[in-house]
Amino acid sequence: VQLQASGGGSVQPGGSLRLSCAASGSAFSLAIVGWYRQSAGAQREFIGRITAGGSTLYADSVKDRFTISREQVKKTVYLQMNRLKPDDTAVYYCRLYYYGRSEEYWGQGTLVTVSS
Repeated sequence: VQLQASGGGSVQPGGSLRLSCAASGSAFSLAIVGWYRQSAGAQREFIGRITAGGSTLYADSVKDRFTISREQVKKTVYLQMNRLKPDDTAVYYCRLYYYGRSEEYWGQGTLVTVSS
């Protein structure tokens, strides 16, 4: 499995961006996909995840601003980010994994910069 994260860029505070995480390989439909971010000098933090069935979970820091969705046919998961703040500036990563299995895959990261 390979993951390709894309969609990062620069945006002003209050703006929006949509990140994509495209997967290659099989069994995407059974996978959980999570989004994480890492800002300079900080540890990587969990943002949210979506299960194979479409159930989502979000960190408190992004709840009500970020939305995760998935398109099974395209093997892609999206992270819609609204009302962005400077504190959202980070490299964003997607992670694919499965319940009860140790294997996991990470995308290469995409940079989001929120600045006026």
